[in-house]
Amino acid sequence: MQQVIDAFASYLEELKAAGAFHDGDPCQPSAAAFSVSVRDGQAKTTNGPMHSASPWLNGYFVLDCKDRTEAEAWAKKNPAAWAGTVEVHPILKLS
Repeated sequence: MQQVIDAFASYLEELKAAGAFHDGDPCQPSAAAFSVSVRDGQAKTTNGPMHSASPWLNGYFVLDCKDRTEAEAWAKKNPAAWAGTVEVHPILKLS
């Protein structure tokens, strides 16, 4: 476990040194997650993560990348990709 913690610390330092890091935090276990949906004016709250195919989320990073190529390069360096999957979601800028 210490090796993984050290790898994430190194990854974070590399992101910061490159000026790509914007924000990020580890997540609590999926048991703490819940989803909210509203249909026909009625709110429904469900315990657990939103997608059953994604049983947990370890954390997130918000990066400033100039394009998809740069985002892919950072995702490939993320230690989470060693044994899992790194999902990349571009942010829709509304202003």
